Amino acid sequence: MSAAPTVVAYFGEDASRTYQLDQWLPVLELLDADQPVTVVLRRPDSAALVRPRTRLPVVVSEGFADLRAAYARLDPKVVLYCNNSPTNFDSLLEPRALHVHVSHGESDKQSSASNNAKAYDRVFVAGDAAVRRYAHRLLEFDTGRLVRVGRPQLDLRHPSVLAPSRRRTVLYAPTFEGDADYNNYSSVDRFGPEVVTQLLAVPDVRVVYKPHPRIPGSQDPAVQSGHRDIVRIVAEAAAREPAAGHVVLADADILALLPDCDAMVTDVSSVGLDWLYLRTDRPLFLTDRYDDAGRLHAEAPVSRCADVVDSTSVHRLSALVDDRLQDDGLHPARVSVRHRYFDDVAVGESTARFIGAVNGLVASRDALLAGQVAQDPVAGQPPG
Repeated sequence: MSAAPTVVAYFGEDASRTYQLDQWLPVLELLDADQPVTVVLRRPDSAALVRPRTRLPVVVSEGFADLRAAYARLDPKVVLYCNNSPTNFDSLLEPRALHVHVSHGESDKQSSASNNAKAYDRVFVAGDAAVRRYAHRLLEFDTGRLVRVGRPQLDLRHPSVLAPSRRRTVLYAPTFEGDADYNNYSSVDRFGPEVVTQLLAVPDVRVVYKPHPRIPGSQDPAVQSGHRDIVRIVAEAAAREPAAGHVVLADADILALLPDCDAMVTDVSSVGLDWLYLRTDRPLFLTDRYDDAGRLHAEAPVSRCADVVDSTSVHRLSALVDDRLQDDGLHPARVSVRHRYFDDVAVGESTARFIGAVNGLVASRDALLAGQVAQDPVAGQPPG
C-alpha cells in the first residue's frame, strides 16, 4: 500500500489540456520520494489519458461533494496547480492545506501574470523576470508569495524523438491563438506558411514543424488554414527530398525535441524560454504578429537576444537563419538574458529547488496547523 499523500496535484480541465499536467508528471514522481503525491482530476476523460502516463495514484472527483470527500480522506498538506482553471476555486476551499500555483511554463504572455495568483499561498516562478512581471502588471500583489525554483521540467532527459541527421535541424514551434485576442501571440495565421517555406530554402537543413497541442484542433478558420498549409508544404518538401527528413510532429513532446535541434523559430510563449534555458548556445528566432518591436521588447525581454520575425522581415528569414547557423553573434546576449529569466540556475538544479520548496511548505503547514490546534483544538480537526 502506498503512503498517505502529503501533496495533491490538482487538475480540473478536460483531456485537450492535459499537456499542461503531462510535463509535471515526471517531476512529481521525483517529489513522490520525499512527499507522497496523489493526482486529483475532475474529469474521467482526463483520467483516461493521465493514468497510463504516471505511476502516481490518480483520483477522479467529478462533483464538488466528491472533491470535498476526497480531500477529507486524503488530508493533503500542499496542493499544486499547473493552470488557472476556474475549477481551482473548488479545491482552494480546502482550509488545511497550503495552495501553490506552479504553472505549466515560464512565459511572457499576459496570462502569465494575472490576478488569479492572489488566490494562492505561494506562486512558484522561474526567476527574476517573472518576479518583475508580477510586480509590474498587478496592483496590490504581495511578491513575498513568489518562490524562485527555475524550470524543473527542463532538468528531465527524454528519449530522442528525431532520428540522427547530418543536416542542421531547424524547429518551427508556434503557439496557439490563445483564449482571447489580448493573449494571441500565434504566427500560424499571420505568416506561418511563409516561415516554413523560408526555412525549407535554407541550404542543408531538416525542417521540423511542432505546433502547440491546441493548434490542430483550433476553431479559428485562419489558424486552421495556416496549419493545413504548413502541413502540406512540409509534406511536399519531404516527398521531393525524402533523405532530408522534413517532418511534422504534432504529437511529440516539445521538450524531447529541443536537444536535437540547431535553431528554433517560435512565438512569445514558454517554448522560447525553454530553448533559452536548455539551448542557450543555439540561435533563437522570435515572431511578432503585431509588427510592433517596441511592444515586443517591453513585454518579452527574450526578444532582445533573438532575431525578430515579422511581416516586414519574414521574406528574409532564409538568409538570416543561414547566417546565424554559421555565425551566431547573439550568443552572449542569450547568456545575459537567460540569467534574467532563470537567475543562476544551471540545468539540473531546478528540480532540487522545487523539491526543497515543497518540503519547506509541508513543514510550514504542519507548524501552522499545530499552532491553530494549540489555540483552538476544534480548528485543527478535519471536516467531516
